[in-house]
Parts: sequence; structure tokens; C-alpha cells
Amino acid sequence: MASRSPPRLWPLYAVNFFMADMQSGIGPFVGVFLQERGWATGLIGTALTIGNVAGMLVTTPIGGFIDSSRNKRLWVVIPGICVVLASAIILISQSFWAVTLSQVAQSLASAAIVPAVTGITLGIARQKGFNALNGRNQAFNHAGNMVGAALSGYLGYKFGYVAVFVLAAVFGAIAIACVLMIPANSIDDRQARGSKEDESKNPPDGMSVLLKHKPLLVLALALAIFHLGNAAIVPLYGLAAVAEGQANGPSFVATTVVIAQGVMVVTSLIAMQVAGKRNYWPVILVSFMFLPIRGVLAFFVTGWWGVIPTQVLDGIGTGLQTVAVPGMVARSLDGTGRINLGQGAVITVQGVGASLSPALGGWIAQWIGYGSTFLLLGGFGLASMGLWLAFGAAVKKY
Repeated sequence: MASRSPPRLWPLYAVNFFMADMQSGIGPFVGVFLQERGWATGLIGTALTIGNVAGMLVTTPIGGFIDSSRNKRLWVVIPGICVVLASAIILISQSFWAVTLSQVAQSLASAAIVPAVTGITLGIARQKGFNALNGRNQAFNHAGNMVGAALSGYLGYKFGYVAVFVLAAVFGAIAIACVLMIPANSIDDRQARGSKEDESKNPPDGMSVLLKHKPLLVLALALAIFHLGNAAIVPLYGLAAVAEGQANGPSFVATTVVIAQGVMVVTSLIAMQVAGKRNYWPVILVSFMFLPIRGVLAFFVTGWWGVIPTQVLDGIGTGLQTVAVPGMVARSLDGTGRINLGQGAVITVQGVGASLSPALGGWIAQWIGYGSTFLLLGGFGLASMGLWLAFGAAVKKY
């Protein structure tokens, strides 16, 4: 068997930096792009939801494929290609089904990229070094989101939305190039999926491990409730400001993303330190607390005045989760050989909430207005906190 190469970390950090557009991609800009072309909020939310549901359906199987794959880097190449396709499709046509197809391609990228990078990170750092390396990965990822959003805002303001979508495609292509610079034999496939030492005597658990693992079920359900409220706030906040004539579409959306991602850079490093000294349970609990506060702020203040406090809170909550969630899954499923399957399953279940959120928020805003919708969406954070505390005994040790 070939020996493992010494870890080459800068290409991994670069992948995390440029993979920003594989996770969120053109999503934050799609809403205002379509609104300017006469789309109603309900139809915008529906197109986004169809794309999100498609991604949700394939995320768990993709996690299983990544567990069994001996070419982890391929699962970063595929999302990069999907991002390029998503950007091209929406530029060619803004018909309902063309837009929906672009969102399906974007969702496929989002479905694969997190478990793929998690697997690569585990394969390089092993379980012992995963928390620290994952924390640094997330800092680079949020920095990439921040730079990408700032460039998108500037280019969108100067040249229009075409430049925003072209930039997303360029980021995807660079991420593909960077992942291919990681030596294949520096990734231990057994460590990457969390298998036991002797796989011949202890083969990886079956998919039923997902249904039997109570901490995983609690985590996934709490995240689904959280994202049912959280996912719609940023696009609705942008729509509210643009609809009231308080902001230029591309620059406003970019500003909301830049502020949140800048906070996430710092927050992810803090989460890494806290989890290293304690565990992930309190980190996730704190992350849920910021959604209801954010909903109240969005209710009272819209436009530029509300961008900073609302997005700082988003940056703290989401930044904590980007470190704590994959860390808790990797720790709780260690030894099963199904870590990436578990990552995919958690993303799938939380994706149920995230995929329904744009449609839910869009239609409610169309019926009762933006302000009341923000309050309603913020209330889902309280429900997540209640569930997390109620089942604390099952998840606190992680």
C-alpha cells in the first residue's frame, strides 16, 4: 500500500476559500435579479424551493458515495462543474423552468461539497486533528464568502448581474484546480469515513445507523427547525429594502453577505477553541439563540440601518454551526465508517427546513408583509432551543 504524503494544507485552505460559491453561489442574488425582471416573491420562493428540494433528495446518497469512494477529490470537482452550469443557465434564460434548473444544479453542488471537504479534512488530519483543521477551513471558507460577496456587489453595481454570475463560475473553476493540487495519497480513506482499525472484522455499519443514532436525529431535527426560519431572512431582507427603494439590489445583497461572513471568520475560530476545550453541545445551543433576536431586529429596522446588527447576529449563529455541526457528526459517528453518510443525512434533514423556508417566507410576506414575517421566522429559533435543551442528555457528551 502506498505511503501517505505529508499533508499539503494550502490547497485545502484554497478549496475552502473558493468553494463559497458552491455552497451559496448565486443564491443571494437570484431573488433580486428575478424581482427586477417582474417576478413576484411567491414565484421566486417556489423556484428556489424546487432547487433546494432536489439537492436535499441527493445529499444523503452522495454522503454514502463519498464514504465508499477512493477518490475524494472527485466530489469537489463535480460541484465545481455544477456551479459553472448554474451560472450559465440563468444567464441564457430567465424562464421559470430554466431558473429552476439552474437552482437544481446549484443545489447538487451544495449537496456534495460539505461532506466531500469534511471527508478530505478527516482523511488528512484524522479524528484527533479534525476540530482544529476544520475550524481553520471554516475561517477560510467565510473569508472566501466575504471576498466573493464584496466582488459580486462591486461588479454587479458596475456591470450588472451578468458579472455576478460569471464570478461564481470563475470561483468554481479555481476550486477545481486547487483540489487537484492536494496529493491523493495524503488522504487516508479509512480515516476519512471514520472506520475502525480492522475493517475486515468490523465492516462499516449499514445505513440503519442513521435511524438508531439518537444524537444524530436530535441534531438534524433541531437544525431543520432552525433553518426553516433562518434561510428566508437574508433574501427577504434584501427584497424588502429593494422594494421600498432603500437600496441598490446587487450592492445591498453583497453588503449583507460581507458583514455576516466577516463575523463568521472570527466566530468559527472561537467555536474551534471552545469545542476543543469542552464539546459541541453548548456551541450549537448558543447558535440557536441568535435567530429570534435577529427576527425582532429585522421587524423594527429595514434598509441600510438594520444591515449591520442583523447580519452580525447571523454571522455569529451560522459561524458557530459551521464548525460545531460537522464536528459533532464526526465525533459521534467515529468508528461506524459512516461519517460522510451522516454528514449528508444531517444536511438533508436541515435542508428540509431550508428548502421550505424561501417558499414559506415568500408567500407569507406576500400576504401579511415583510415585518410580521420576520417575527414569525425568528420564532423557529426558540423551538430549536427548546428541542436541544429537552434532549440534552443524549447530545451533551459530544
